Amino acid sequence: MNSTDSSVQPSSQENLYGYVPDRDVCIIFVVLFSVSAAIHLVEAVYWRMSWLFATAVFAGVAEVVGWSARLWSSYSPFAQDPYIMQLCVTIIAPSPLVAALFIIFGRISERLGEHYGRLSPTQYSIIFLTCDIISLVTQGVGGGIAGSSIGTQSDVDLGGNIMLAGIIFQLASITVFVVLMFEYFVRYMTDRPARKAKKDPAAEEAFSYSRGELTPKMRLMIVGLLLMTLFLVIRSVYRMIELIDGFTGKIIQTEVYFNVFDGAMVVCAIYTLNVLHPGWLLERVIREPSMMLRATMSPSGSPRTSLLNVTFTKQAGPSFSNEETD
Repeated sequence: MNSTDSSVQPSSQENLYGYVPDRDVCIIFVVLFSVSAAIHLVEAVYWRMSWLFATAVFAGVAEVVGWSARLWSSYSPFAQDPYIMQLCVTIIAPSPLVAALFIIFGRISERLGEHYGRLSPTQYSIIFLTCDIISLVTQGVGGGIAGSSIGTQSDVDLGGNIMLAGIIFQLASITVFVVLMFEYFVRYMTDRPARKAKKDPAAEEAFSYSRGELTPKMRLMIVGLLLMTLFLVIRSVYRMIELIDGFTGKIIQTEVYFNVFDGAMVVCAIYTLNVLHPGWLLERVIREPSMMLRATMSPSGSPRTSLLNVTFTKQAGPSFSNEETD
């Protein structure tokens, strides 16, 4: 009986991971993602940014679930339940972080000038968040089919192909987003609007075409956005190659590749957002340049001959003093 079990187990093991997940590595990732998710929860509440619950917090919790399943597998490497769980969850967990990229860039374009982009901030959010949801659902369905069809190779291949389609679609949408984002920053730096600015009914005509200030905090937010994008693109490329190679391929059965190009990349992305957070880099920005520009424009949109010096205090708001420039 024992000899029969020992002869069957290696075959079952090969049909699952192809290795036994390293327990210490799994614990490290569970701890890292738990800490990040807790910090994101506190940040979301403190900065009153509800969209972070469905993006950063959800991604962190999902990664905890996925890596907990792999930790479970380190104790029970031949059990199918933890394998199916980690397969489905780790494939979709980073998708909410991708959604955070789109939202953050929309906020950035609002402040620097939305007319430098091909799309409005709302259009960026609607289009790319829709693409992200489609990708997430596709990957989840594929993972579910592949995980629940162990032992039926044709169904496993079908699930893998659906997962691959979801990853490719996500990578394609990120690529288009990166191209549009790059064009936006080039146009901003050279002050070449891509389209007419939308008229603000409460603003003067000249102000509606204003160029937002690239403050030190805004620079940090852009750096954070670019770093997150890089980490998530690397992870998506790895996942695409992994699925192309197949469930019995060398890539998916080599643990270090998964730990480095999936786990570590998502850790870098989620902690980048913890540190370079839009709460302190974007949401509390006082639009001083906008206020001053409105103050220096006459109702016709031409510069005043009598300028208003605008000074700001932290609590009292703006105070004005007239100085004649004539």
